[in-house]
Amino acid sequence: MVIRRFNRYELKYIIPITLRDLLLEDIMKNAQPDPYSGLDGYPLVSLYYDSPTLECFWNKIEGIKFRRKVRLRIYPANPIETTTKGMVEIKQRINRTVQKKRVKMPLDLAHTLCTTGVIPPDFELDELDDQVVNEVQFMVHSLQLQPACITAYHRQAFMGSQYESGLRITFDMNVSYRTHELEVNANTANHLFLPSDWTILEVKANDRIPNWVMSMLTKHNCELGRVSKYCAGIAKDRMQELMHLAMSPIPELEGKNNG
Repeated sequence: MVIRRFNRYELKYIIPITLRDLLLEDIMKNAQPDPYSGLDGYPLVSLYYDSPTLECFWNKIEGIKFRRKVRLRIYPANPIETTTKGMVEIKQRINRTVQKKRVKMPLDLAHTLCTTGVIPPDFELDELDDQVVNEVQFMVHSLQLQPACITAYHRQAFMGSQYESGLRITFDMNVSYRTHELEVNANTANHLFLPSDWTILEVKANDRIPNWVMSMLTKHNCELGRVSKYCAGIAKDRMQELMHLAMSPIPELEGKNNG
Protein backbone atom coordinates (compact mmCIF):
# COMPACT_ATOMS: atom_id res chain seq x y z
CA MET A 1 0.00 0.00 0.00
CA VAL A 2 1.31 3.46 -0.90
CA ILE A 3 1.07 6.05 1.88
CA ARG A 4 -0.08 9.13 0.02
CA ARG A 5 0.50 11.85 2.62
CA PHE A 6 2.22 12.18 5.96
CA ASN A 7 3.89 14.62 8.37
CA ARG A 8 7.14 13.85 10.13
CA TYR A 9 10.44 15.08 11.51
CA GLU A 10 13.71 14.35 9.71
CA LEU A 11 17.30 14.26 10.96
CA LYS A 12 20.15 13.96 8.44
CA TYR A 13 23.82 13.03 8.78
CA ILE A 14 26.69 12.56 6.33
CA ILE A 15 28.81 9.67 7.59
CA PRO A 16 31.50 7.26 6.32
CA ILE A 17 30.47 3.73 5.35
CA THR A 18 32.60 2.38 8.24
CA LEU A 19 30.36 4.23 10.70
CA ARG A 20 27.25 2.93 8.94
CA ASP A 21 28.46 -0.61 9.64
CA LEU A 22 28.74 0.16 13.35
CA LEU A 23 25.30 1.76 13.43
CA LEU A 24 23.76 -1.27 11.72
CA GLU A 25 24.70 -3.43 14.69
CA ASP A 26 22.49 -1.29 16.95
CA ILE A 27 19.75 -0.76 14.38
CA MET A 28 19.28 -4.48 13.76
CA LYS A 29 18.60 -4.99 17.47
CA ASN A 30 15.69 -2.55 17.46
CA ALA A 31 14.33 -2.22 13.89
CA GLN A 32 13.54 -4.38 10.87
CA PRO A 33 14.67 -4.05 7.25
CA ASP A 34 12.10 -2.67 4.84
CA PRO A 35 9.91 -5.70 4.04
CA TYR A 36 9.84 -4.82 0.32
CA SER A 37 13.63 -4.75 -0.13
CA GLY A 38 15.27 -6.59 2.74
CA LEU A 39 18.90 -5.86 3.64
CA ASP A 40 19.92 -5.39 0.01
CA GLY A 41 17.96 -2.14 -0.36
CA TYR A 42 16.68 -0.61 -3.58
CA PRO A 43 17.53 2.10 -6.16
CA LEU A 44 15.74 5.45 -6.32
CA VAL A 45 15.76 8.08 -9.07
CA SER A 46 14.08 11.48 -8.69
CA LEU A 47 13.58 14.30 -11.18
CA TYR A 48 13.20 17.70 -9.50
CA TYR A 49 11.37 20.62 -11.07
CA ASP A 50 12.09 24.27 -10.42
CA SER A 51 11.31 27.72 -11.76
CA PRO A 52 13.54 29.37 -14.39
CA THR A 53 15.16 31.37 -11.54
CA LEU A 54 15.55 28.26 -9.33
CA GLU A 55 13.17 29.59 -6.69
CA CYS A 56 12.90 26.22 -4.90
CA PHE A 57 16.70 25.94 -4.74
CA TRP A 58 17.14 29.43 -3.30
CA ASN A 59 14.30 28.98 -0.80
CA LYS A 60 16.24 26.07 0.67
CA ILE A 61 19.60 27.84 0.61
CA GLU A 62 18.12 30.93 2.30
CA GLY A 63 16.33 28.83 4.93
CA ILE A 64 12.78 29.95 4.13
CA LYS A 65 10.56 28.46 6.86
CA PHE A 66 7.75 27.50 4.47
CA ARG A 67 8.90 25.96 1.22
CA ARG A 68 7.87 23.20 -1.14
CA LYS A 69 9.01 21.51 -4.32
CA VAL A 70 7.74 19.05 -6.90
CA ARG A 71 9.56 15.90 -7.93
CA LEU A 72 8.87 12.85 -10.05
CA ARG A 73 10.25 9.72 -8.38
CA ILE A 74 10.68 6.23 -9.77
CA TYR A 75 11.77 2.91 -8.37
CA PRO A 76 13.57 1.92 -11.57
CA ALA A 77 13.03 -1.35 -13.34
CA ASN A 78 15.95 -3.24 -14.87
CA PRO A 79 16.69 -1.89 -17.41
CA ILE A 80 15.59 1.56 -16.28
CA GLU A 81 14.08 2.42 -19.69
CA THR A 82 11.32 -0.12 -19.07
CA THR A 83 10.02 1.73 -15.98
CA THR A 84 6.35 2.54 -16.55
CA LYS A 85 5.11 4.00 -13.24
CA GLY A 86 6.08 7.17 -11.43
CA MET A 87 5.26 8.95 -8.20
CA VAL A 88 4.53 12.67 -8.39
CA GLU A 89 5.37 14.14 -5.00
CA ILE A 90 5.11 17.50 -3.29
CA LYS A 91 7.66 17.81 -0.49
CA GLN A 92 6.84 20.66 1.83
CA ARG A 93 8.55 21.95 4.95
CA ILE A 94 6.90 24.10 7.62
CA ASN A 95 9.54 25.02 10.20
CA ARG A 96 10.86 21.64 11.43
CA THR A 97 8.03 19.50 10.07
CA VAL A 98 8.24 17.78 6.69
CA GLN A 99 5.03 17.02 4.83
CA LYS A 100 4.75 14.87 1.73
CA LYS A 101 1.86 14.32 -0.67
CA ARG A 102 2.06 11.91 -3.56
CA VAL A 103 0.09 10.39 -6.38
CA LYS A 104 1.07 7.34 -8.42
CA MET A 105 0.38 7.29 -12.17
CA PRO A 106 1.78 6.10 -15.51
CA LEU A 107 5.20 7.65 -16.07
CA ASP A 108 4.31 9.49 -19.27
CA LEU A 109 1.27 11.11 -17.62
CA ALA A 110 3.32 12.01 -14.55
CA HIS A 111 5.92 13.78 -16.68
CA THR A 112 3.23 15.65 -18.61
CA LEU A 113 1.55 16.75 -15.39
CA CYS A 114 4.80 18.12 -13.94
CA THR A 115 5.82 20.01 -17.08
CA THR A 116 2.49 21.29 -18.43
CA GLY A 117 -0.03 20.84 -15.61
CA VAL A 118 -2.22 18.87 -18.01
CA ILE A 119 -3.81 15.53 -17.18
CA PRO A 120 -6.28 13.62 -19.38
CA PRO A 121 -9.88 14.30 -18.28
CA ASP A 122 -10.67 10.57 -18.36
CA PHE A 123 -7.84 9.66 -15.95
CA GLU A 124 -9.59 8.56 -12.77
CA LEU A 125 -8.50 10.08 -9.46
CA ASP A 126 -9.95 9.71 -6.01
CA GLU A 127 -10.43 12.74 -3.76
CA LEU A 128 -6.98 12.66 -2.16
CA ASP A 129 -5.16 12.17 -5.47
CA ASP A 130 -7.22 14.93 -7.06
CA GLN A 131 -6.11 17.35 -4.33
CA VAL A 132 -2.45 16.52 -4.97
CA VAL A 133 -2.86 16.91 -8.73
CA ASN A 134 -4.56 20.29 -8.27
CA GLU A 135 -1.69 21.52 -6.09
CA VAL A 136 0.88 20.31 -8.61
CA GLN A 137 -0.99 22.08 -11.40
CA PHE A 138 -1.01 25.32 -9.37
CA MET A 139 2.75 25.10 -8.78
CA VAL A 140 3.49 24.24 -12.42
CA HIS A 141 1.66 27.34 -13.65
CA SER A 142 2.58 29.78 -10.88
CA LEU A 143 6.30 28.90 -10.86
CA GLN A 144 6.58 27.92 -14.54
CA LEU A 145 8.17 24.66 -13.45
CA GLN A 146 10.66 22.91 -15.68
CA PRO A 147 12.99 19.91 -15.19
CA ALA A 148 16.06 21.02 -13.22
CA CYS A 149 18.04 18.11 -11.76
CA ILE A 150 17.98 14.34 -11.36
CA THR A 151 19.31 12.58 -8.27
CA ALA A 152 19.94 8.85 -7.94
CA TYR A 153 21.16 6.60 -5.16
CA HIS A 154 20.81 3.16 -3.56
CA ARG A 155 18.88 3.07 -0.28
CA GLN A 156 18.94 0.68 2.66
CA ALA A 157 15.84 1.21 4.76
CA PHE A 158 14.77 0.07 8.24
CA MET A 159 11.42 0.41 9.98
CA GLY A 160 10.48 0.69 13.64
CA SER A 161 8.48 -1.82 15.62
CA GLN A 162 4.70 -1.74 16.00
CA TYR A 163 5.25 0.70 18.88
CA GLU A 164 7.33 3.00 16.64
CA SER A 165 5.29 2.73 13.45
CA GLY A 166 6.41 6.09 12.09
CA LEU A 167 10.13 5.43 12.56
CA ARG A 168 12.22 5.00 9.42
CA ILE A 169 16.02 4.91 9.21
CA THR A 170 17.70 5.01 5.81
CA PHE A 171 21.22 4.96 4.37
CA ASP A 172 21.63 6.46 0.89
CA MET A 173 24.74 5.32 -0.98
CA ASN A 174 26.37 6.15 -4.31
CA VAL A 175 24.51 9.46 -4.30
CA SER A 176 24.75 11.09 -7.71
CA TYR A 177 23.15 13.75 -9.88
CA ARG A 178 22.86 15.11 -13.40
CA THR A 179 21.44 18.25 -14.97
CA HIS A 180 21.48 16.96 -18.56
CA GLU A 181 19.19 14.47 -20.33
CA LEU A 182 16.43 15.10 -17.82
CA GLU A 183 14.30 12.06 -18.57
CA VAL A 184 13.89 10.26 -15.28
CA ASN A 185 14.05 6.80 -16.90
CA ALA A 186 16.96 7.53 -19.27
CA ASN A 187 19.95 5.20 -19.10
CA THR A 188 22.45 8.02 -18.62
CA ALA A 189 25.58 8.40 -16.51
CA ASN A 190 25.41 10.58 -13.41
CA HIS A 191 28.05 12.43 -11.39
CA LEU A 192 28.81 11.49 -7.79
CA PHE A 193 28.54 14.43 -5.40
CA LEU A 194 29.49 12.33 -2.39
CA PRO A 195 32.48 9.92 -2.31
CA SER A 196 31.40 6.31 -2.71
CA ASP A 197 32.71 5.42 0.77
CA TRP A 198 30.34 7.92 2.41
CA THR A 199 26.58 7.74 2.90
CA ILE A 200 23.65 9.94 3.94
CA LEU A 201 21.87 8.74 7.07
CA GLU A 202 18.29 9.92 7.56
CA VAL A 203 16.17 9.35 10.66
CA LYS A 204 12.46 10.04 10.23
CA ALA A 205 9.69 9.88 12.83
CA ASN A 206 6.11 11.06 13.11
CA ASP A 207 6.07 12.45 16.65
CA ARG A 208 9.47 12.06 18.29
CA ILE A 209 12.76 10.27 17.77
CA PRO A 210 12.91 7.17 20.04
CA ASN A 211 15.39 7.29 22.93
CA TRP A 212 17.36 4.32 21.64
CA VAL A 213 17.97 6.09 18.34
CA MET A 214 19.20 9.29 20.02
CA SER A 215 21.45 7.24 22.33
CA MET A 216 22.88 5.39 19.34
CA LEU A 217 23.62 8.61 17.46
CA THR A 218 25.26 10.13 20.54
CA LYS A 219 27.34 7.01 21.21
CA HIS A 220 28.79 7.10 17.70
CA ASN A 221 29.31 10.90 17.68
CA CYS A 222 27.02 11.48 14.69
CA GLU A 223 26.88 15.19 13.88
CA LEU A 224 23.58 16.56 12.60
CA GLY A 225 23.84 18.19 9.19
CA ARG A 226 21.80 19.99 6.55
CA VAL A 227 21.54 17.93 3.40
CA SER A 228 19.46 18.47 0.26
CA LYS A 229 20.34 16.12 -2.58
CA TYR A 230 18.59 18.39 -5.07
CA CYS A 231 20.40 21.52 -3.88
CA ALA A 232 23.73 19.70 -3.78
CA GLY A 233 23.25 18.62 -7.39
CA ILE A 234 22.39 22.14 -8.55
CA ALA A 235 25.28 23.63 -6.56
CA LYS A 236 27.75 21.10 -7.99
CA ASP A 237 26.53 21.83 -11.50
CA ARG A 238 26.86 25.59 -11.03
CA MET A 239 30.33 25.12 -9.53
CA GLN A 240 31.37 23.21 -12.65
CA GLU A 241 30.12 26.12 -14.76
CA LEU A 242 32.07 28.62 -12.67
CA MET A 243 35.20 26.47 -12.76
CA HIS A 244 34.92 26.25 -16.54
CA LEU A 245 34.75 30.03 -16.77
CA ALA A 246 37.61 30.46 -14.32
CA MET A 247 39.83 28.05 -16.26
CA SER A 248 39.03 29.37 -19.74
CA PRO A 249 42.03 30.74 -21.66
CA ILE A 250 42.57 34.44 -20.97
CA PRO A 251 43.34 36.49 -24.11
CA GLU A 252 46.70 38.22 -24.03
CA LEU A 253 46.59 42.01 -23.84
CA GLU A 254 47.94 43.70 -26.93
CA GLY A 255 51.48 44.92 -26.37
CA LYS A 256 51.68 43.27 -22.92
CA ASN A 257 55.05 41.83 -22.04
CA ASN A 258 54.32 38.43 -20.54
CA GLY A 259 57.91 37.71 -19.73
